[in-house]
Amino acid sequence: MAKIDVIMPQMGESIAEGTLSRWMKKVGDPIKRDEPIFEISTDKVDAEIPASVAGVLAEIIVQEGQTVAVQTVVARIETDASVGAEKPKAPAAPSPGAPAPTHPGGARPATPAGAPPAPLAPAPSVPPKSAPRSVPAAASASAAPDARAVSDATGGNGAPESIEERLQRKSTPLVRKMAAEHQVDISAIPGTGLLGRVTKNDILSYIEGGATTAGQRGSGAVPTAVPAQPPRGPASLPAAATVDPWPGDRVEPWSRIRKLTADHMVMSRRVSPHVNTIFEIDYTRVAQVRTRNKKEFADRGVNLTYLAFITKVVADNLRKHPVLNAAVSGESTLFRRDINIGIAVALDWGLIVPVIKHADELSLLGIARAINDLGERARTKKLSPDEVQKGTFTITNPGGFGSVIGTPIINQPQAAILCVGSIEKQPAVVTVDNADMIAIRTKGMLSLAFDHRIVDGADADRFMADVKAGLQEFTEAGT
Repeated sequence: MAKIDVIMPQMGESIAEGTLSRWMKKVGDPIKRDEPIFEISTDKVDAEIPASVAGVLAEIIVQEGQTVAVQTVVARIETDASVGAEKPKAPAAPSPGAPAPTHPGGARPATPAGAPPAPLAPAPSVPPKSAPRSVPAAASASAAPDARAVSDATGGNGAPESIEERLQRKSTPLVRKMAAEHQVDISAIPGTGLLGRVTKNDILSYIEGGATTAGQRGSGAVPTAVPAQPPRGPASLPAAATVDPWPGDRVEPWSRIRKLTADHMVMSRRVSPHVNTIFEIDYTRVAQVRTRNKKEFADRGVNLTYLAFITKVVADNLRKHPVLNAAVSGESTLFRRDINIGIAVALDWGLIVPVIKHADELSLLGIARAINDLGERARTKKLSPDEVQKGTFTITNPGGFGSVIGTPIINQPQAAILCVGSIEKQPAVVTVDNADMIAIRTKGMLSLAFDHRIVDGADADRFMADVKAGLQEFTEAGT
């Protein structure tokens, strides 16, 4: 018999850690190859992780609710060695019981020419040089992968960087973007994450505390120190109030996806000045095309919805209105080449936004199929991290629940989000042969929330006018 390590997988290039949210097997349970054994939550997606080998779950190392770095050993499976099962592709562990670390690219970072090989990890007995806070016990077992990844790094003066300096410099893309937008030097912020890594809450606290940014200081000025205040923990929202429960109340702690959604929404409201514009759409032409094509699409396994038509028209018009398919980068506008439309999916446990890549290159059938597929796999937790990343524009559809219209929050770092209201038959005034008359039309509302830093009202309204025209004049050729 042999024991095979089960590791926390790297679910995407920018993901450094994951929360083990649920074990689907118990110690002693038999396991089939490719059978889901545990569920994880990352800052991108929830996913079920299958077993790489068949056997028996011999040991659970990481418990439910713990957050650990990628490549951390979370369990071991006992299997018959004669089966020839492969171990996960990870380098040998630096010490017994420590996680098996790898570089995100699968290879160890290069050592500078002529330099002796760097140690795989710092000696456990030597504490970090300047850690802003002690490492939590749950995170101590996950420190080795990051330590190994930074062991060969050097600073600008040729001296080796400490783990803390490298982790601060390698903070998440969202943190780096926020730092650039507010002209903040990340290295000046005390980090509360793993080994001093700067988290999103750290940078929000720093900005809220009145810290002077690089732009305010001027060229050559000495950075202003952070005002003395206790750092907020990574698990608490900035300025969140604590409310005492009353007798009979039920207190339900937030899931990871709820916590991430809350943080993201608060951050988006702070970062982007939101403006909304609302248009009424006559979907009668779309309803007629949908009726004629619905059975044909169903025969091909695709449910043809109004959302597919809206997504198709939006994708076709984003190329004509590139500022709606853009992002703010510091004091510049970043115009995206690709048109990747995120479709918000409401789940019983939260909200997730899978992305249709290159949506402008797809037919109506292709878009409808992608919406069906992504929505179903979001509900069954089968999405990969790549499928919820790199969106350039988002569509949310509360109209499916009966909402007439809404004013959604922009999905950072995008510049806009479209909200689809309920679509229903309504009486309307129409003109036929120069005479006005009352007719039954299929109508609904669309609202656009946009970032007023880069999108002017005229830009938004021109885009919405073209979307309206595209829907009201939709023809069979558009399918």
